Amino acid sequence: MRKITGRLRNFRVYHKYMGLALGVFVLISSMTGIALGWKKNVDLLQPPTQDGSTTDLQKWVPLATMAAISTAALDSAASIKNNPIDRIEARPEKGMVKVLFLEGSWEVQLDGSTGKVLSVAQRHSDWIEKIHDGSIISDGFKLVSMNVLGLGLVLLSGTGFFLWFYPKKIRKLKQE
Repeated sequence: MRKITGRLRNFRVYHKYMGLALGVFVLISSMTGIALGWKKNVDLLQPPTQDGSTTDLQKWVPLATMAAISTAALDSAASIKNNPIDRIEARPEKGMVKVLFLEGSWEVQLDGSTGKVLSVAQRHSDWIEKIHDGSIISDGFKLVSMNVLGLGLVLLSGTGFFLWFYPKKIRKLKQE
């Protein structure tokens, strides 16, 4: 029984300090995770996807033209020049294209067939996601912090199990 109570004391210490060390990461990850869960439902987090006029890809304007239109639209709407394009996401089922910019989490939505600007807005969900996964600091930090967080949660679960199990075992041994 002394061996079990000694282990229990050790698990309490490990559990306490791991919990304290990981607590900040868990709190940040949890809060940003909740926000990201709502991104499609809250327009402030991610602008709603607009509908274009046709889903027929044969009638769409070339991507190079859409890139030029979206760059000019961002400059016109937000006075942002020379912001490089990160990616272009085509949504054929909606008849539109989202052009996402590298800096400032900006997006421009265009009608695929006419090139008409449907929306110019910031995607706050992008920077929240960078906080959530740690990439706001660096990709190396993201890799290390997510592995430490994952391993830490596994270890906390293990020590938590023993903090629950050993007292039951000790009570049973005392009764015998």
